[in-house]
Amino acid sequence: MKSIKNLTRFTYETAAFQGWRLSISRAGAVFTKYFSDKKYGGEKESFAAAEGALTALNAILEGAKRVNGKHSAATIRKIEKVLEHV
Repeated sequence: MKSIKNLTRFTYETAAFQGWRLSISRAGAVFTKYFSDKKYGGEKESFAAAEGALTALNAILEGAKRVNGKHSAATIRKIEKVLEHV
């Protein structure tokens, strides 16, 4: 699979987790979500879910207004809601 910024593949043979990690950092806030191959049905499916979540987060962050250089509480809630329902 082709690498994408903010998505990292974890495929360690000795680890309990295999899948993709989405991690995005903007304006002092870090948002992370793991997409397990087991939960999503395979490597391609977990990648598709992670890529969809990344697209949704980027869309929210593009139009987000900042308060004193940081994201507003409303923006953070929107992002957390997206990450919960993926």
